[in-house]
Amino acid sequence: MADSEDNVSFLHLKSLLQMDPYLKPFEKDLHRRHGLFEKQLALLEEAEGGFDKFTRSYESYGVQRMPDNSLFFKEWAPAAEALFLTGDFNSWNKFSHPYTKKEYGKWELHIPPKEDATPAVTHNTKMKVVVHTKAGERLYRISPWAKYVTKQESVIYDWVHWDPPQPYIHKYPRPQKPRSLRIYESHVGIASPEGKVATYSNFTHNVLPKIKELGYNCIQLMAIMEHAYYACFGYQVTSYFAASSRYGTPEELKELIDVAHSLGIIVLLDVVHSHASKNTEDGLNRFDGSDSCFFHSGPRGEHSLWDSRLFNYSSWEVLRFLLSNLRWWMEEYRFDGFRFDGVTSMLYHHHGIGSGFSGDYAEYFGLHVDDDSLVYIMLANHMLHTLYQDCITIAEDVSGMPALCFPIQKGGLGFDYRLAMAIPDKWIQILKEFKDEDWNIENIVYTMTNRRYGEKCIAYAESHDQALVGDKTLAFWLMDKEMYTNMSTMIPMNSIIDRGIQLHKMIRLLTHGLGGEGYLNFMGNEFGHPEWLDFPRVGNNESYHYARRQFNLVETDHLRYRQLYVFDRDMNHTEDKYGWLAAPPAYVSAKHEEDKVIVFERGNVLFIFNFHPTKSYSSYRVALGPAGKYKIKLDSDEIHYGGHGRLDHNTDFFTEPMAFNGQPNSMLVYIPCRTAIVLANEEIDYCN
Repeated sequence: MADSEDNVSFLHLKSLLQMDPYLKPFEKDLHRRHGLFEKQLALLEEAEGGFDKFTRSYESYGVQRMPDNSLFFKEWAPAAEALFLTGDFNSWNKFSHPYTKKEYGKWELHIPPKEDATPAVTHNTKMKVVVHTKAGERLYRISPWAKYVTKQESVIYDWVHWDPPQPYIHKYPRPQKPRSLRIYESHVGIASPEGKVATYSNFTHNVLPKIKELGYNCIQLMAIMEHAYYACFGYQVTSYFAASSRYGTPEELKELIDVAHSLGIIVLLDVVHSHASKNTEDGLNRFDGSDSCFFHSGPRGEHSLWDSRLFNYSSWEVLRFLLSNLRWWMEEYRFDGFRFDGVTSMLYHHHGIGSGFSGDYAEYFGLHVDDDSLVYIMLANHMLHTLYQDCITIAEDVSGMPALCFPIQKGGLGFDYRLAMAIPDKWIQILKEFKDEDWNIENIVYTMTNRRYGEKCIAYAESHDQALVGDKTLAFWLMDKEMYTNMSTMIPMNSIIDRGIQLHKMIRLLTHGLGGEGYLNFMGNEFGHPEWLDFPRVGNNESYHYARRQFNLVETDHLRYRQLYVFDRDMNHTEDKYGWLAAPPAYVSAKHEEDKVIVFERGNVLFIFNFHPTKSYSSYRVALGPAGKYKIKLDSDEIHYGGHGRLDHNTDFFTEPMAFNGQPNSMLVYIPCRTAIVLANEEIDYCN
């Protein structure tokens, strides 16, 4: 880089180094990373006319219908000897439509329209690319740029030309980026009480209204990018540009997103750019017959734990493919951003395998860090945030990489949020290993608040990971088999159900209020879904019994699942009014081990938790900042939440000018055992 550029870069890093002085010894590494990004960006400008054009390569690759109804096909297959197109349109003739070889491993084919001026390949036509290799093989492949693939009788997918006569037209604009992000992590296929693969239309008409009612303003859609194996949860992607046909058509997915937008809900795509399925006949692997093409050759191209292929992020054409893939989902389907899966695997050559990540900063720099992947991540975030002002990107990273969620122009990698993955692990550990009276309150608070200053986190008590077979949801850890027989409001609660109902609410509210700058819940867990999640597979005789969400339990008024659902709804709506997720991190004024009490303020809202299993406190002094009159705004002990109704909501709580626990004011409150309450200052105008 030139000296002037270097000076600019040094200025950019200043705020990062001031915020985190522990990065000072690695200043040169940060400069070098940023320099690699700047260099790649400059190369894109020089060779491709900028990233805007480069990332629209889906408009020239794969198959394109031209204004005169001729068809243009383009592929990148550098190791191929010859390419042909075959399909229904030419009675599967393997030689009648050869591609022409171009520079840099590109292949092109032009098919003029039929005599009646209609396209030679019509909507819903099946096709395959026939690849002739230098070794004399003849391989049948699906275009990496295929927009739609379907699976019929066989296990192999067909490439289906998707060019509907009446494409879906979006009616509603994207909603503005929410002030507070409340995410409903969702899987379309299991979003029904019925034991089958549910549809996009089912989600649109039956699930979106529930999400709106619950107060979530963001959906994170999983398993949308086409994957041949349903039980992989969408993490072994075969066709990157194809929305999964098992749930319906691309137009039906577009309608789902459009209707979500009409409800003020943004939609994120769970994107898997960290690895790809090993499938060859319906995946990217060995597309041109070689071991490389989209991936690293040899051991570097294999993920030993995931049994999948690893992208070669240093390849120009791989960058074209992946960046254009992000752009496709934003443009064609109007997604609002992405949750990037497996970021830890991308960041390091060791992919996180066998690495405990102690927090030593040397773990984040050095030869074990994959610079090519870092540059790709920075390019992706730069492109998305430059072209789409309200785009949101979330990183799944367990390593704690510094500056992962810091602006690129200031030396970061550009994500908006990272998942606070230690929080659900902590809750599971507590429920597995400790009696209630032995809970370490200080350690719980530490886990909730232990995040990098200036980098936003998405907090969650449990996600799809904890719902999968082999683990148990929080509700199952708390209540287990009792949920099958004792969840009726017609009978008194036994001690197990009582404990489970109360702690389920408290765990979620504490995570919501203290754990991050956004909140996530996996579909169904808000009402304590009684069973784990297990997709049909050989090991369960291809059963769909556990590959569903029993929303019907919420609609049965005499079951306590409804009580948990209503609490989750009111928790989100209370946050929507007071905006604590968008506020700076909380001030924790009490974390009392013996009393099992946690008290903190966030966004001028006071949170009080009494986790003690038996002790209630009648005049418990709590600290506050702003003076004034406080009222209860959320109370986990209310009867309609499955509580015991021990608090009087007509009570006004007035502060006293008595300094306490580091705050200028305090007041006395009654906090029953296993209860959480949220109070707001009536004299403060909480602006939305």
